[in-house]
Amino acid sequence: MFASKKFQLPSRDTALPDREQPIVPQELHRVLQKSLLPPYPQGYTSIQFGMGCFWGAERLFWRQDKVYVTAVGYAGGHTANPSYQDVCSGLTGHTEVVLVVYNPLELETRTLLRLFWESHDPTQGMRQGNDLGTQYRSAIYCSSDEQYSLALQSKQLFQENLGGAGFGDITTDIRQQVPFYFAETYHQQYLDRNPAGYCGLAGTGVICPG
Repeated sequence: MFASKKFQLPSRDTALPDREQPIVPQELHRVLQKSLLPPYPQGYTSIQFGMGCFWGAERLFWRQDKVYVTAVGYAGGHTANPSYQDVCSGLTGHTEVVLVVYNPLELETRTLLRLFWESHDPTQGMRQGNDLGTQYRSAIYCSSDEQYSLALQSKQLFQENLGGAGFGDITTDIRQQVPFYFAETYHQQYLDRNPAGYCGLAGTGVICPG
């Protein structure tokens, strides 16, 4: 029964209850040396990407030129202020995500979307490679109408290329204004803390146009 819950999203009624206290990371970004916490500079925006285990996904984006700061956390479910253990139970509805903060005048949203699509397999549903469960599903959570429109456009374009390469339908959850909950400090920039740590990122080899 527990195993089946790992592949089925809970309803609001069956999800774990909210926690009162949010997790607040206590350190600056280990690589970029900036605060993970808002407010961010004027003119900057954020977008959230779920693409399997968030450790490797965060490193992918902090290495991208012109990214202001990144952080890992949980989003897309019901339970407010969840812990890592809560999310791994499959009973919060959240997926692991990386928050990417950037200035769209310096770094195009299309560039981030292309990096997202090409760096994982968005056709796998409630998994990513050997990582199984709802917390590993593919997701894009947008903070503006423009991001949302670009995400849908890029999905359509990438689906055409994926189909031509023999892959199935994209299962990525694309939504707007989804709350982001910070993960525990030890998860932040995990692969900088642990350079030999696990990274499950694996793309399809298919190019995303645009």
